[in-house]
Amino acid sequence: MATTEECRSALKKLSDNLAQADDDSSARGAAALNRSLSCHIRDLDTTFVGRLQDGRIEVTDTLTGPPRDKAQIRLAMTGDDLVALVEGRLNFAKAWASGRVSLEAGFRDLLRLRTLL
Repeated sequence: MATTEECRSALKKLSDNLAQADDDSSARGAAALNRSLSCHIRDLDTTFVGRLQDGRIEVTDTLTGPPRDKAQIRLAMTGDDLVALVEGRLNFAKAWASGRVSLEAGFRDLLRLRTLL
């Protein structure tokens, strides 16, 4: 089982990947989003809260339990799945379709995010 620090590191790596995607014109629109974000790690019962802004994820707080406020982009998964997604060992579409990963956002945001995920 991934630790909280491993999950935090995975989110930082995801942020770095998003920053690199900003150079790709097909991903530029998604990387330019400015939205509140929460990532609930189910098995740790921990939520990382922050913003997706300027092509980066900035984690501003770590909370115990599910998210307290409804972020504009909401992710939920296990810590192992987060690490596997970021490392490229888990396909996002398959994980989402099977329910291993939950992503909730507005319709337009979902369309923009699909280029990154």
